[in-house]
Order: sequence, then structure tokens, then C-alpha cells
Amino acid sequence: MYDLSCERVTKNFGSFTAVDGVSLDIPSGSFFSILGPSGCGKTTLMRMIAGFETPSRGDIRIKGDSVLALPPNRRNVKMVFQHLALFPMMSVGENIAYGLRCRGDAKAEIPARVARVLDRVGLPGVEDKRIEQLSGGQKQRIAIARCMVLEPDVLLLDEPLGALDLKLREHMKIELKQLQHRFETTFLYITHDQSEALVMSDTVAVMNAGRFEQIGAPRELYENPVSGFVAGFVGDSNCLAGRIAEIRGDEALVELSGGGTVRARRGDGAGQGDAVEVFLRPEALFVGEGDPHATLDGRVDSLLFNGANSRILVQLDNGPLIEVADPGQAGRVAQDQQVRVGWDPARATCFAQRAGA
Repeated sequence: MYDLSCERVTKNFGSFTAVDGVSLDIPSGSFFSILGPSGCGKTTLMRMIAGFETPSRGDIRIKGDSVLALPPNRRNVKMVFQHLALFPMMSVGENIAYGLRCRGDAKAEIPARVARVLDRVGLPGVEDKRIEQLSGGQKQRIAIARCMVLEPDVLLLDEPLGALDLKLREHMKIELKQLQHRFETTFLYITHDQSEALVMSDTVAVMNAGRFEQIGAPRELYENPVSGFVAGFVGDSNCLAGRIAEIRGDEALVELSGGGTVRARRGDGAGQGDAVEVFLRPEALFVGEGDPHATLDGRVDSLLFNGANSRILVQLDNGPLIEVADPGQAGRVAQDQQVRVGWDPARATCFAQRAGA
């Protein structure tokens, strides 16, 4: 049995379809993320799961039972909002105990339950502190503790790291994954940040225009995207426009718009003569010689140092500016130097050109 299932869930607002027939099954104890750009429908879907919106069609089940007829307070799901919604007039302990008191739990049991959940989020003994005395990361953990003390079947998290600075956000990605493992509770996480989804999740659903483009493990989405949207949205990619000149089994020879022909795997059903986009990950590229149909000539435009994420920017002679990951390659090239950029053809993938691309 799944902790949470959605079956062809649709939400219309007048003539606009925000969520278009999406289905998912989330196993117990897993970390599941919905990843997509702003306006793709992910928050609307989460609000329907929480009970704040009603689907136009479809069904939502928790532990196998439909919850469409239940109001939010009778669904055993809890939600952490982006701005946390902690009560500043209450102490930490009062914040966490609020839901227990509203539910009518025995008063004598509440302090011990608050203490236990604080210990599990790594903040023992802070019951009497005020919310303004906490750091950003501590507030995140208190917001989670306030939900987890109620022992939900599913915890919903709506972009909870969006308001944090970069360094704290990177730290909290690891913290959230550890907390989910510690509580062994199913987390459904909504984000537009592909790094958050890839780092924390067991499974990711990539959403676009109200639909799921692909559902899979992070590595599967990154290495084997099924559409140009997924290839371009998940991780960093260079994109080269062209047209298929010849098909050889699962591989295509693509004549690039700026000149030259390259080899690439066919990622979808694009056929001979079709306009396509060729996607190349920066880490798949190297500076040097290679297969004539897996190299392009250009000039070093910039050398960008960013530790392990350093990049060489190469302006192709007959094409766009592309990024080459720099695992020690920058020492072999100089600004304005003419170079040849190569790759393994198996690591290039082409998809039918997207509308507006």
C-alpha cells in the first residue's frame, strides 16, 4: 500500500487547466519531490493533497483511502510552508504543542511529547526560547517538529528553503534528508530548484505545464531524460540546434544550424529531417581531439573559477557559447585560445525541437 496516491488528478480554474491528469504513487517512508518551474502546477497539486483546493476530476488517496470528502484538519497530512508560519508570540514549546492542544490530547502528556520531538530534530531543551531567538536553520527544524509531533502519514513541504541564504540552504538540504530518514515518514517536497530535488530525493517527478514529463530516480532523470524539457531543466546542459540528416539505429547524425555535423543518441521519436536540439552536459565535454562527428571548434571566451564547479566558456566558431566543466583542464588553455571541444557521442542526446526554442 502507498502512503499517498493521486489518480488522474485535474484542476481547472475556469478555462485554465493548472493540473492536467497527473498520477503518482509514493511508497511509505520515501522522499518524493515534485520539480518544476514557477506556474507549472506543483503548488496547486500540493494544495489539493492538503485539502485546501478541490480537484475538478480524479482521486487522492492516503493509505489507500480516498480523502476527497475530508476537510484539511481530518487528513493525516501536515504542511511546512515556505515562510514557516511559526507563531512569534508563542515560545518554541508552545508552537510545537499548539496542534496537540487543538486536537484535544491529554495536557499531562504534551510536555513529554514536545521534548521527544525536539530531541529528534536535534534541538533538545529549547522549549522556553522565543522564535526570534532562533537561527534560520533552527526555525526550519521547529516548523518540521511542529508537524511531526502530530505523527502525520505524509509531510508536505512547499519550497521551505526558498527564503534562506545560499550557504544555509545547502546545509539544510542535508539536514532535511537526515530528518526524513530519522522520522521514517513520507516527505512530499515541492521545489523549482533542481539541486534540492536531486540531492534529497529518492524519486523526482518533473512537472511542466500541469503534467508530469518524467518520474524517476535522480540519476535516471539526469542521465536518461525522456524529453528536451527534462534534459534542459534537470542539471546544466549545453543546447545546440540542428536537423537530423541521417539515422543509424538509436543514433542520429545532426546537421547543426551553425554548421558542422555531430553524432547523438535519439532521445525520442524524432525522424530524418526533423528539427532537433542536441543536449551536452558540461562534464561530458573535454578540450582536445576526438571523433570528427563529436568535436566542435571554438575560442576560449572565459575561464571561470568556482572550486569544483569551475567552467571554461567556449565560443563556438559557428554556434553558441558553451560551458565545459573544468576538472583540471583550465591549466592547459588560455583566454582567446583556439580549441577543439570533444565528447563521447553516447553522452550527447537529441530531442525534437521544443515550441519556442
